[in-house]
Amino acid sequence: MSNAILIAGTTSDAGKSVVTAGICRWLVRRGVKVAPFKAQNMSLNSMVTADGAEIGRAQVMQAQAARVEPEAAMNPVLLKPGADGRSQVVLLGRPVAEVGALDYRERKPYLLERSLECLADLRRRFDVVVCEGAGSPAEINLRDRDIANMGLARAADLPVLVVGDIDRGGVFAAMYGTLALLEAADQALVAGWLVNKFRGDARLLKPGLDMLHELTGRPVLGTLPMLADLWLDAEDSLDLSTAVTRSGTVGPYGEDVLRVAVLRLPRLSNFTDLDALAQEPGVLVRWATRPEELADADLVVLPGTRATVADLAWLRERGLERPLLARAAEGRPVLGVCGGYQMLSRRITDAVESGAGAVDGLGLLPVEVEFAVEKTLGRPVGEAYGERVEGYEIHHGIARVDGGEPFLDGCRVGAVWGTTWHGALENDGFRRAFLREVAAVAGRRFVPAPDTSFAAAREERLDRLGDLIEEHADTDALWRLIEGGAPAGLPFVPPGAPAPRAVEGEEL
Repeated sequence: MSNAILIAGTTSDAGKSVVTAGICRWLVRRGVKVAPFKAQNMSLNSMVTADGAEIGRAQVMQAQAARVEPEAAMNPVLLKPGADGRSQVVLLGRPVAEVGALDYRERKPYLLERSLECLADLRRRFDVVVCEGAGSPAEINLRDRDIANMGLARAADLPVLVVGDIDRGGVFAAMYGTLALLEAADQALVAGWLVNKFRGDARLLKPGLDMLHELTGRPVLGTLPMLADLWLDAEDSLDLSTAVTRSGTVGPYGEDVLRVAVLRLPRLSNFTDLDALAQEPGVLVRWATRPEELADADLVVLPGTRATVADLAWLRERGLERPLLARAAEGRPVLGVCGGYQMLSRRITDAVESGAGAVDGLGLLPVEVEFAVEKTLGRPVGEAYGERVEGYEIHHGIARVDGGEPFLDGCRVGAVWGTTWHGALENDGFRRAFLREVAAVAGRRFVPAPDTSFAAAREERLDRLGDLIEEHADTDALWRLIEGGAPAGLPFVPPGAPAPRAVEGEEL
């Protein structure tokens, strides 16, 4: 039994992460012990596992879909881009280097070995491993040292299912072109297509699907309809826009809508911290990059960032410092999380991340921040507003508090709160208590819904992904791929040459 499959995509954001999660949920509901895997992930959205390893948040979400505990082996290489064109390399959950693109390229053979070891380990311990690719497998300028797409598939003999986003247009050209650009040995592993984000009548699509099968010799294993409002843990902020509004359904409890503005920092990280607020009935969450977008907000959030000093400079350049200081002076709520909390401090001393030395913070909290070489990774537990709070922390900056009221691991002064803990708002009791406090300070007649459960909402969304695969994909063909690998004799499609007819007898 092959017991593994690679989900690749014609582009970034084609839907690889959600398809991988959907397959994991479909399999686990069939009684299969399944694990997700992504060899290399470039993301500023990460989380800490129970044993203190940092991995991509998308793989944590996929592990939740598979109903298993996330672990470092599921995402052995994590790249976290910084402000200077360099990225922090996190290997098996621990930072090991800061590199540029060319430096990183030289490390790839070693990182492929480590990734293959992790994948082999997962394949021994699980019935099935569902692997996710990165970007596109047809990035031919990077193919010679690829560790996440066809390089991984070739080394581990994985059948490949390619996902294409039809909503952005050109999906047939993208699928055919992806295959045509691959060398013969890579093409031999591409076993099928999956159309994602389809709107409309599927009957109109069928002639194109049939032609794609004929042109490539590979069948389409399903057409997945567009699903709105999933809000599942994305890898990066490609899908975020300053025009995007996220809002929970307004229910009978909140008489007023509570308006939250979140600064969309250039190196925004762990933006999923706000998802729990966005699904709360009566709460409106908006991204903001201009001073006027803060004017009517009941709460302004400074989120996490991979580059605190650089993003603080951006904040000042955009004219956002003055309205933040005015809000604090007027007693209007502001919340800083991790890097955002560091910005609220009196002073930041950073010889590690930016090398800027001492920089004045916004001065809204009695805190001094000094960056340490060793990254703090943890899963802290505490209490606030009489409620138990679980979170996770990922930071180099060490905040030393000298005054104010305690707030989780940070502090509060007036209507300004700060903490290094990510994920705190996912705790239902704490979130409701915090929103009640914000509403009272903001003068809103807002009462949080007493039965809102973020964990239940997440489970419901993961079940929707499992349903998506079960109802709209050819699961029998998908299982044959997982069990037996890519069929032998799949035709080679040379670039620019007449396309071959589908090989008879080779349908999945």
